Amino acid sequence: MNEVDVRTVSLWILVGLLFVLHFVLHIGLSYGRGAPDLLTLGLLIAARETSLGRASVLGLTTGLLEDAMSVLAFGANSIAMTIVAAGGAITRDLFVGDSRHFLPAYVFMGKWTRDLVHWITMGREVRQPFVEQVVLQGAVGSLYVAGIALGMSWLLGAWGDV
Repeated sequence: MNEVDVRTVSLWILVGLLFVLHFVLHIGLSYGRGAPDLLTLGLLIAARETSLGRASVLGLTTGLLEDAMSVLAFGANSIAMTIVAAGGAITRDLFVGDSRHFLPAYVFMGKWTRDLVHWITMGREVRQPFVEQVVLQGAVGSLYVAGIALGMSWLLGAWGDV
């Protein structure tokens, strides 16, 4: 295998591990909101490596997996994850290369956008106030995931010159 194949395979293994770890933490160990949103992190990483169509299908699939656990806002995760995945795939064409400044900003904005779209698409009866859910909890959750992405990329040396 050449270097490109090894990088691609290891990247998809990492994405798969993030997906599995997300569900283990959120459902298996019942951490719920206390656990980071590793599903969105894995989706954002995968979206930069695939085409717009494939990223959107992956976003829809991961959103459906999240929605399977949601009784009150079914469909909101599917829409949010599809939009985030499509946006992530588009960034590959807009931003060339990955730097230590791009990664945290990309992950922060992707996670915050996911929270914003999820809040918009869920029903009024299950929404918390915008400032509480999107601005405060969304920003803290986005910083949490961006910090994990930065630490993970530093440890693995998997993302650009981080």
